[in-house]
Amino acid sequence: PKVGRVAQMFLGSYLHNIDSKGRLTLPSKFRAELATGVFVTLGLDGELWVFPMETWERLALKMNELPLNDKDSRRFARRVYGIATHCEPDKQGRILLPTELREKASLDGETVIVGSGGRLEIWSRERWERQSDEIEKNGDAIAERLFQLGVRL
Repeated sequence: PKVGRVAQMFLGSYLHNIDSKGRLTLPSKFRAELATGVFVTLGLDGELWVFPMETWERLALKMNELPLNDKDSRRFARRVYGIATHCEPDKQGRILLPTELREKASLDGETVIVGSGGRLEIWSRERWERQSDEIEKNGDAIAERLFQLGVRL
């Protein structure tokens, strides 16, 4: 759904548990948008990225345009695609996270699902708390870097 001229974004953070079968319940406010399925892959900071179908398709189109002769492009594509999986939520809004993804992101039990604009991120609670502390400690430096990139707050 559209909100004004900006596409609906994933915002907020939500505590959820992974059950003994490796299933994670998606936040209820996003279930309708994610009902057709999501793609889950390993993020860059020890978390999982969850992309709605439409966003994943746009990302894939861009990544498929990356030059094959560029080593970093090949490596990034391998990282994103090599462990990615398609998940379809069940009637309770749960997705089954494969063991390999859960292990790589240290997910077992308590998780924090964090809105990150066009995607959701799934963090172990412990990793998210460390990440959150780092963001707080370095807020001024982060704001300065964003300013250098052209983001004016």
